[in-house]
Amino acid sequence: MPAEDYWASFFDAHMALRLLMDGETPPDDVVEFGCGYGTFTLPAAERASGVVTALDIEPDMVAAVRDKAAQLGIDNIRAEMRDFIAQGTGLTDGSQAHAMVYNLLHLERPVDLLIEARRVLRVGGRLSVMHWRSDIPTPRGPPLAMRPSPDQCKAWIAEAGFAGSHIVDLRAACPFHFGFIATC
Repeated sequence: MPAEDYWASFFDAHMALRLLMDGETPPDDVVEFGCGYGTFTLPAAERASGVVTALDIEPDMVAAVRDKAAQLGIDNIRAEMRDFIAQGTGLTDGSQAHAMVYNLLHLERPVDLLIEARRVLRVGGRLSVMHWRSDIPTPRGPPLAMRPSPDQCKAWIAEAGFAGSHIVDLRAACPFHFGFIATC
């Protein structure tokens, strides 16, 4: 991960979440795969009426999210160190209203990751996906050749069992990213 200030300069996280959660009543429980610095965790916690489970494999990232939540008096974030690729989320089937998968679908086995997101979502739950664009060079992100296209993401979302998905134009909030919303 780059320095936090540099990383945060790529996103208007509040606007991105408005776009990715557009039309959704405030979700109760939310799971975030790969919380990093909490760029999206903290704004998601402001929107959620339940608990935001923020998962990351890096202990420093989990500690940073916990510290920020404590400093801001946000008590609905549960940050956990977890290798959700190897171990899953540890969450109960159908327990979440919303799953956030941001900047991760270039990892190995992206469909397995989406299947885990689908497993923990309840009927009617929503998945939001964001990824670095593959059609332009960007100041960060994985190499262009590793990045999935929107068409590839749409196919993976369908393969994972989501009922439908549509692309979200994130350029106003995140000019180097595209997004998807999918439903269970």
